[in-house]
Parts: sequence; structure tokens; C-alpha cells
Amino acid sequence: MQRRTFLRAGTATLAAALPAAFSTRLFAQDLPTQPIRIVVGFPPGGGTDVMARVLAEKLSTLWQTTVLVENRPGAAGVVAAEYAARQPADGTTLLMTNISNHAIAPSLYPKISYSVEKDFTPIMLVGVTPNLLICRTGGPAKTVADVIALCRANPGKITFGSSGAGASQHLTLEMFKLRAGVDALHVPYRGSAPLLTDLIGGQIDLCFETMTSATPQVQGGKVVPIAQTRTHRAKNFPNVPTLAESGFPGFDAGTWYGLVGPARMNPAMVARMNADMNRVMAMPDVVAKLEGFGAEDGGGTAARFAEFIATERVKWARVVKEANVKV
Repeated sequence: MQRRTFLRAGTATLAAALPAAFSTRLFAQDLPTQPIRIVVGFPPGGGTDVMARVLAEKLSTLWQTTVLVENRPGAAGVVAAEYAARQPADGTTLLMTNISNHAIAPSLYPKISYSVEKDFTPIMLVGVTPNLLICRTGGPAKTVADVIALCRANPGKITFGSSGAGASQHLTLEMFKLRAGVDALHVPYRGSAPLLTDLIGGQIDLCFETMTSATPQVQGGKVVPIAQTRTHRAKNFPNVPTLAESGFPGFDAGTWYGLVGPARMNPAMVARMNADMNRVMAMPDVVAKLEGFGAEDGGGTAARFAEFIATERVKWARVVKEANVKV
């Protein structure tokens, strides 16, 4: 089913499933009158930040209130998640969460101060993007075979950057190391922007960057895409092979983004926010932007997002254990 059709169908199904009286109360539910903050756990310019700003602009108009993006970087999104979990459940603070702080961190940081299940209210999955295995233009690799050969010739010395220890880029690297049987050096940064600056400048060799952040650099000719990490090719990178096509069947390591709030939010407010966000996701200009970033499979109900998070947690806990990842 096409993305736009799925979004329209999901919203219609939600409305149809509600009794008429409840539906009236639901969509009359007042949203917060104060400005709403979408907290992002990474610096401006990264994939999570970009996704948050696409939604914030549209929701400001739709809700007729200010929707701000507030960056609180640190520990691959954990700092922002810990902060958001402690905020009032009145809808004024939302978190643009992602794979790092909601799927990977619980296994990687056993002493984090929040529980994914108990301290957050899922609202909607925004999208899943591939990571791109990229190298600076004129760099040491152009193919997956080149990357593997480099790593085998220089065990533990070829550098791969990430936006932070425990970030999607980091765990994608660990999955790649497991599957390829190679060793490499992980170099964590405080976000994608400084990571890409050093990659382009030659301070590091490679990275598995989110397609959202990598796309402008690819378009600008500063980096070369070698492979992508979902099981199918993204529409905007039809000529870049997947790792699954490059000798690693079933390799699937997408980065995903979604909106959550603190625990115990009013169910009617959550349903209202979810319905409005589905409306935004179906707007043609938003669809075009998300497709440009390689973001797919977003929208649907809050319950769908909760199930998705649970599945992702199991998947990445296995990688953390098998790769013996320590931070």
C-alpha cells in the first residue's frame, strides 16, 4: 500500500472505530494553550532535529499555538529522554524520540533513569529511514568490498564515526562488524553535524550516517554513498545498493523517529494529537520532504507505535549482547 494511502486509511479507521459521542468529545478536546516544546536529543542539523522541525512548523499552524523545537543533546539522546520523562503530562512537552534512546539505550545503559514502558506515552511513529554507509569524496572506499578489505588490512584502525555512543550509527556499525567478521574503531561525536564535518575533512574514514543527515552532503558532492541499510532501496537513492544485496542477506538497520510524551497523558489528548499528526503526515509537501529523506512507514495509531518500539527493543538488545557492546 502506498504511503499516502496508508496514512489516509489509518486516520479514517481511527475515526470510524470511535463511537459518535466519544468522537465528538475527542476532537473537541482542548490542546495546551501554552507553547508546546518538542525536545530533541541531538544538536541542530541532525536527522532527529530535521524531522522535528518538519512537524513543528505544520503543527504550529494546525494547533494555532507556538510549537518549538528544543535541543538537549547528550548521550545519544538519553539526556533529552531523561528530561522529557520528568515533565508534566499536560501535552506541553513532547519528545522526538528515536531508535537510540528508546530501543538501544535500555540495553546499553542499564542504569538510565527512565523506563521506556512506564515513563512515556507513545503518540506516533514519524518514519523509518535507512542509514547510508558513506565516505568522503575521494576517500579510501567506493564499494562494500572496499570497506571490508580496508578493515581486514587494518584491523581496529579504520575509523567509523557516529552521533554518539549508543546511537543508531554506532549499533549499525556493530551489526556490520558482526556480519562481516571485521574489526574497526568507533569514534563517537555529539551529533551528526560535527561527525559529518570531520568525515568530510578526513579526520575519520567512514560512517553509517542517517539518510536524513547524509542526503544534503551527498547532493552537495561532499560524500559518496556506498550502501544503505534497510532491506529495500529508498526511492531517492535507487542506485545505491543495500547491504542485503551486497553479501549480507536480511541486514536491516534503519533509523526511526517518533513522537512521545511523558507517561499518563490524557488519552483523548493523545488521540487528538495522533489524528492531527496523521493529517500533517499526509500533506503533499510533508510527504515530499519525508520521501526526500528516505523516511517511510510513518503514521498510524499510537498503539502501532508502541508495538513497533517493543519489537525494536528486542532486536537491538540482541545486537548489544552478541557484539558485547560496552559504553
